[in-house]
Amino acid sequence: MKISIVDIKGSAQGEVEVAFPIIEDEKGEQAVHDTVVAYSAAQRSGTACAKTRGEVAASKKKPWRQKGTGRARAGSTASPIWVGGGVAHGPRPRDFTKKVNKPTRRLALRKALSERLKAGDVVVVDDFRMESSRTKEFLAVLDAIKVYGSILVVTERNENLTLASRNVQDVELITGGDLNTYQVLKPDKLVFTRSALEAVGQRLTKN
Repeated sequence: MKISIVDIKGSAQGEVEVAFPIIEDEKGEQAVHDTVVAYSAAQRSGTACAKTRGEVAASKKKPWRQKGTGRARAGSTASPIWVGGGVAHGPRPRDFTKKVNKPTRRLALRKALSERLKAGDVVVVDDFRMESSRTKEFLAVLDAIKVYGSILVVTERNENLTLASRNVQDVELITGGDLNTYQVLKPDKLVFTRSALEAVGQRLTKN
């Protein structure tokens, strides 16, 4: 599959061949689902914790004698039925991560990119190097290449580009080596530099 290339002024610069095979059928849908679920689960901190009766600050003394008071028997003020006592079966710290093997992650990324390419949601820029870190200049580039809404820019590390884009709402920067399936599916538009697209292609064609 070939895709058109533009420069940062929006002028056509020819075409580039997508290095990885485009998926045309339903193959990879389950891989995308599994990968996105695993990514979302990994974002959970898993730090919710309630103190048990052994962890709350309470005296070990029996509140009153066992018999003769007319009240229910009680052995500790740390009991879950007492105000200020421990919590029975409360949340404890846990790890929510799910394992997805490398071939599945690679298939999911290829499937997600294939769908975005077929939908025309990918713009390839020859080079995204900026002479200054001014946000106004960055916004002018986005306007020139006609991308709007939420945008993911996949490029090489560039300090000026990072500084210019960090205050722009709904714009995220990532390198081709760090790109994942969730980030491909989330934004309205994807902007790749030529070198970043090649780097992703190399990732997806490895055995």
